[in-house]
Amino acid sequence: MGSKAMGTHSEDYSKRRTKTMSMIEGLLKERQHMWSLYCQFALKDETSEELSSEPEVRSFCQVLIEYLSIGHFGIYQRIAEGNERRESVLKVAQEVYPKLIELTNHAVAFNDKYANLRNEAMKKELSTDLSALGETLATRIELEDQLIESLMK
Repeated sequence: MGSKAMGTHSEDYSKRRTKTMSMIEGLLKERQHMWSLYCQFALKDETSEELSSEPEVRSFCQVLIEYLSIGHFGIYQRIAEGNERRESVLKVAQEVYPKLIELTNHAVAFNDKYANLRNEAMKKELSTDLSALGETLATRIELEDQLIESLMK
């Protein structure tokens, strides 16, 4: 009876690890897509007087929100709901989670402002806000990487 219970525990652990790895892979894939689009905007902003078009900005905002959602409703929610038992992961999460929330709120504010460009003044602010968003995203990625590293141990 003991070995069967141990086998079930091992299978449950394996399923949880597989699910965690799948969530991490999804997050990293979406993050790469978002970062690629961000870099295209930043490069266009630096090398061209032409502003990004509304469809480009809207598309970027959609990818940004998808990326933020994968982290929030996947990995972070799993930890917040108490589904993570490893102390090392919980310690890292406790350290980085408040800052991740703050950074997420900043990125969501960017989305709220630019998902529908409404006037030329907003387009002129885009360059400054895009630069600030880049700093936000870079910090968020560093913190995510700390959390991901702890999850993969």
